[in-house]
Amino acid sequence: MWVRQCELDANVEERPPIPMRIASNEEFVPPPQSDEQKQVELRLWALAERAATRLNMSRRDFLRTGCGMAAAMLALNQVYGPYYEVQADELEDMGKVRERWPKEQFIFDVQTHHVDVNKNWYNDTPDGKKFAEFFKLIRIEGDLDDSLNRLNLDHYVKEIFFDSDTVMAVISGVPTREWNKNPLPPDQMAATRDHVNRLAGSERVLAHGLVRPNLGSSELDEMERQVKVLGIRAWKMYTGAEIGEEAWWMDDEKVAYPCWEKTKALGIKNCCVHKGLPLGLFNEEHCRPKDLVKAARDWPDLNFIVYHSAFVGFGGDAKWMKEGDPQYIPWTSDLLKDLKANPNIKNIYFELGSTFNQLSAFAPEKCLHMLGQMIQVSGADHILWGTDSIWGGSPQSQIERLRRLKMTDELRDKFGYSDLTPEIKNQIFGLNAAKLFELDPNAQRKAIEHDRFSQLRKEYDRNPSPTNTQYGWIWVEDGSEPTTPIGPG
Repeated sequence: MWVRQCELDANVEERPPIPMRIASNEEFVPPPQSDEQKQVELRLWALAERAATRLNMSRRDFLRTGCGMAAAMLALNQVYGPYYEVQADELEDMGKVRERWPKEQFIFDVQTHHVDVNKNWYNDTPDGKKFAEFFKLIRIEGDLDDSLNRLNLDHYVKEIFFDSDTVMAVISGVPTREWNKNPLPPDQMAATRDHVNRLAGSERVLAHGLVRPNLGSSELDEMERQVKVLGIRAWKMYTGAEIGEEAWWMDDEKVAYPCWEKTKALGIKNCCVHKGLPLGLFNEEHCRPKDLVKAARDWPDLNFIVYHSAFVGFGGDAKWMKEGDPQYIPWTSDLLKDLKANPNIKNIYFELGSTFNQLSAFAPEKCLHMLGQMIQVSGADHILWGTDSIWGGSPQSQIERLRRLKMTDELRDKFGYSDLTPEIKNQIFGLNAAKLFELDPNAQRKAIEHDRFSQLRKEYDRNPSPTNTQYGWIWVEDGSEPTTPIGPG
């Protein structure tokens, strides 16, 4: 059955800083915990017990520190191989952690969401109650009210901007035929952007608009409204969403091309399309990336940003992990093959949301194959950082994984992959997205360094309270196949 990870964690004192299960954002069926993930978890508990004892800390408190994060990285290495840069002394010396990590980076997360956590979580759990203290920190005046939407908005702020090194983000959503049946329609995404930016006193969040070409010509007026009234900065779209008469394709000249013409006329350049993660509510065939090359060729002035990098995910039994070419990453490799055959196409980009989170913790060698192939075929400047947070909790553990991920000598020598240099990681973390969104990273960071969040972060960091949980759905093994989530969504 499905259950929210945060609800499962509600009465658990000790939680790993890196998720040990894959949580779903409701776009795919979450897989059960693998044997390898179980091994990582057991090794982490042993490492944490020894280090916490030597530091005279509880294991719970240790796991919430940078040393705890280093212990999780070491546990990953012990099970999967030496894919992460971590040294044993980082487990017991916070100064070593601070010295090496984090680095000063412009981290711009182009896929974030705030989620509908149950009200009881805020009222009845230690983490929820702890959030009330954070609410008072960021609120100049007023009491914690009963608005669940307001709680979830400020919860988003905590997980993204206080419990991680993210400095800017894009708020995203999913389409519905009628906006009043959508938990996060374009108007609400814009309201979230405005809410966070008002609290911060700077531009921290941009907003997606939602475009649905399969609704016909009426969508052109809605596109204009979202750009001119809501001030959206990019489109998010789902070719597999059957909210019109049927699913659609990016290269359909009759259905999609009028929207790309309208996009150009409105001055929007970035078209972000969900590809991959087909299990769930979407038409699986239309989640494939086979329609991107023609669309990109026909519309060279637009940027087509492939969300989830077209990765099929670990839904079902993930047979592809055990069968076939070890370099093959389902659907992502198909798109890379198409791009390799069409080297003149330069306006297709890969976004890492959910994909990096899954591969880096579940199959790090596959993650290196993926990044290595993307850099070989499209270039390091065509990969964008996205985390799908806060479905997966704070993005910090993903940030730490990319910072420490290293290309192995074997993969580099055998396949000609590039090293994952600090320069390449800086591009992925935010410089590439800044270029597409026409932002000056230096100017943005200068403004952010003096905003309200940065000032409050110094106070928060004196006594931080990361939850080390995820807010998406996981599969709890009870002897039955997963069907539908327990709860909303």
